[in-house]
Amino acid sequence: MGGAQSSTADSPAKGGGPKERLVWPDVAKGACIVLVVLWHVIMKHYLQVGWNISLPFPGAWGAAGEVFLPLRMPLFFAISGLFAASALSRPWRVVGRSKVANFFYLYALWVLIHTALLALVPDFDTARATTFLELLANLTISPTNLWYLYALAVYFVLAKLVRRIPAPVVLGAAFLFAAATTAELIPAPGGRLDLFENLLFFLVGVYAKPSIMKVAASASWLRFFAMAVPYVAVIGLVTFLGAETWFGLWPLVSLAAVFLGVTAASLVTRWTALSNGLAALGRRTLPIYVIHMPLLALIHAVLVGPMSAAGPTLQLVMAAVWPVVLTAIVVAICLGLNRILPNAWLFELPGGARSKAGAKGGDHGGKHRSSVSA
Repeated sequence: MGGAQSSTADSPAKGGGPKERLVWPDVAKGACIVLVVLWHVIMKHYLQVGWNISLPFPGAWGAAGEVFLPLRMPLFFAISGLFAASALSRPWRVVGRSKVANFFYLYALWVLIHTALLALVPDFDTARATTFLELLANLTISPTNLWYLYALAVYFVLAKLVRRIPAPVVLGAAFLFAAATTAELIPAPGGRLDLFENLLFFLVGVYAKPSIMKVAASASWLRFFAMAVPYVAVIGLVTFLGAETWFGLWPLVSLAAVFLGVTAASLVTRWTALSNGLAALGRRTLPIYVIHMPLLALIHAVLVGPMSAAGPTLQLVMAAVWPVVLTAIVVAICLGLNRILPNAWLFELPGGARSKAGAKGGDHGGKHRSSVSA
């Protein structure tokens, strides 16, 4: 399985103490959660504003968001898989509660919360249940915007079941499954498309830790630009040709994006202030992930009218910078709410390992360390 996967370094710290936590995976997760929020800000709020300006800022922001489509969630899942193998080696009863039940619990809880809150803003353009049958489907076979939590629960079950099968067989099958899904050969309505195609990247994290660690350890600016320039060119070409459904192309582009993201995250660790900030977010991804959508819906309901009616000068300034500003505001509010909301049942399965550790004074029980990584 590629050795024990954890968020710590492979060698003990000096003096035989606890292993030192690697920074770059947290940096990668922090960057990914910011990109997730930014994407939703752009698509569900910013592009819904009635812009009356001559400069093409809205189109530029939409294009910028699309550049990161193959990166955001594939990299997030690869990091989750990277952390997962040590858990997968534990007995089923342990994995079942600490991973599968925990993620299903969080998914179901926040689906109910989202359904209630989003009912207050019916004009906000996002998936939500409006009937009991739709809610039942969201909880079982048709994941919502919270599908990442649902996926982690499913992926842990699948990864546990196939852990004794040779890695090339598992990864080859996962690639073909992702390729068939993105080529629309496998029906995947609703959130099932994301669920099906991202299994590959979770398993890449589980099985390919040595390769990923080598990429991070050997990161250089030469390699970054050698990957980034053709990556952006390929994304532009794929968009121009409408080639997203070409068999195997999108998974290949996403795999390249994962290794580009690992390289970038490793390079960012050379700047202490930036890496510390992103790593701090990377250790607090869960509250941002589960809170930001209804929060964005409420903000949109309040601001879309005034922003659409604003004068041309104000609109021009807002069109240029508003996605970044609002993303920062939403992330900050999510983290603030995390400080005052009850962590013991909103951000983990009640009675879970972290709750017990927190009761004993352990450093993993605090509400400010909530993360959706495995």
